[in-house]
Amino acid sequence: MRPVLDRILRRFVVLGRLTVRWPDDTITTYGGTSPGPEALVAMTSWSTVRRMTFNPALAAGEAYMDGGLMPVDGTIYDFLDVAMTNMDPEVARQPVLALRDWLALWGRRIAQFNPAGRSRRNVAHHYDLNGRLYSLFLDRDRQYSCAYFPTGTETLEQAQEAKKRHIAAKLKLDRPDLSVLDIGSGWGGMALTLARDYGARVTGITLSTEQLAEAQARAQAEGLADRVEFQLLDYRALHRKFDRIVSVGMFEHVGVGHYRRFFEVVKDNLAPDGVALLHAIGRMTPPGTTNPWITRYIFPGGYCPALSEVFAAAEKSGLWVTDTEVLRLHYAITLNHWRRRFAANRDAIMGLYDERFCRMFEFYLAASELAFRRAGQMVFQIQLTRDQQAVPLSRDYMFEAERRSAASTARV
Repeated sequence: MRPVLDRILRRFVVLGRLTVRWPDDTITTYGGTSPGPEALVAMTSWSTVRRMTFNPALAAGEAYMDGGLMPVDGTIYDFLDVAMTNMDPEVARQPVLALRDWLALWGRRIAQFNPAGRSRRNVAHHYDLNGRLYSLFLDRDRQYSCAYFPTGTETLEQAQEAKKRHIAAKLKLDRPDLSVLDIGSGWGGMALTLARDYGARVTGITLSTEQLAEAQARAQAEGLADRVEFQLLDYRALHRKFDRIVSVGMFEHVGVGHYRRFFEVVKDNLAPDGVALLHAIGRMTPPGTTNPWITRYIFPGGYCPALSEVFAAAEKSGLWVTDTEVLRLHYAITLNHWRRRFAANRDAIMGLYDERFCRMFEFYLAASELAFRRAGQMVFQIQLTRDQQAVPLSRDYMFEAERRSAASTARV
């Protein structure tokens, strides 16, 4: 298989340079004609060469996890930077890879078929891991979603607090005791913040038993159990009106075939004059598919949609899209923080799991960061209402509320 992979790499690497040390210890360098990132990797077995030839999107991550693809004098980030920099649609592609991608696009509704039971299992795959793992690379509030960097120089803790302020401003929390639904409430940070800092009464729902237990414990510890409740509940089981609805980092798990139902649930559970805010990962390209390695090892059933898919589903629900914002590099910066914290705490994480798990997470964090830097991924925030008069005519109220909240926090 080496001759075939050799030909593929000679065509593929246009920007930067990739040097490969083959299993027989010979070395070949690809690219170098145009500036770009550089990496040196060793393929330690011929089975790795074969797998990288026919299905590199899946094989690269598996080979790194198993030791078949190893960075030399660098990290897996360097290799992925070269690979993703050269994933240009204008670059000629192998027919077998194009056919595979076409089949994946055709079959994605099956791959993303997420009824309640399957959604629960998918969530458990990633979120019901040892709780200490996430404390070793997330911020203190365990915000496992894109932070907001107004200048790009904020610490991770500052940026995650700014993210919550940014979202709260868009929810228009202009009076106390508003009822708020948090769909995909995670470890409870958003719900607790809305209750503590904005006087809201919050119901958070999750499908993760680990997250549920932690969120409930936090509410008790902070004296907020009378204002915040957390439930193990699928969003489709909701039948109750809320003044505000927020969902952060959950929509990626819904599945493209369930988008219309998601927005119908939001509409049915939103008060007539209510406001909803959806924060999720998307793509600036047309509709696509999820990387097969990510599907198998990280987020089964997950998908980051094109905005055209999101708006089409929202339109069918009858909801108003009253505001949209695209955050471009904010998640890349967030992931860079997570990746560096993971590396700094790798020995502790090894104590929880093993070397293969650590490599899996390193690959995931590096590939995710580069997806936002090189592959067109972004985060979108969409404000939704049932009534077009539910929010003011201009966006000034958002900025004013955010500044007031930031000033209040600074005084504390």
